[in-house]
Amino acid sequence: MKNILIATTLVLTSGFATANTLPTTGGFNGPTASAPVTVAQVLEARDDTQVQVTGNIVHSLGDDEYKFTDGKNAIVIDVDDEAWAGLTIAPNDQITIIGNVEKDNWEEATIEVDRITIGS
Repeated sequence: MKNILIATTLVLTSGFATANTLPTTGGFNGPTASAPVTVAQVLEARDDTQVQVTGNIVHSLGDDEYKFTDGKNAIVIDVDDEAWAGLTIAPNDQITIIGNVEKDNWEEATIEVDRITIGS
């Protein structure tokens, strides 16, 4: 009985160890169906709407916040470290941001960025 318990424990433990070694990154890198694609559309979108907008980061506002423009309108974006994915972006680099609209109470909309890619 003791050997069966030890064998079962080893099998289950090795299964969990294998599950933890599987890649955790990757996925679809393309447009989303009918997601807002301009800053003007994002400003009118509902809270938690997924968005994909192409433009430029104009400057840093501090604390992970940046001013982003699509060439016509501007919006504040919030970019956590993992969303940069190792990229270094300059103001003249055209980027595509993918994220969700954040509307807190009566404040103007911002975008919580999940991913940044260079180019359109």
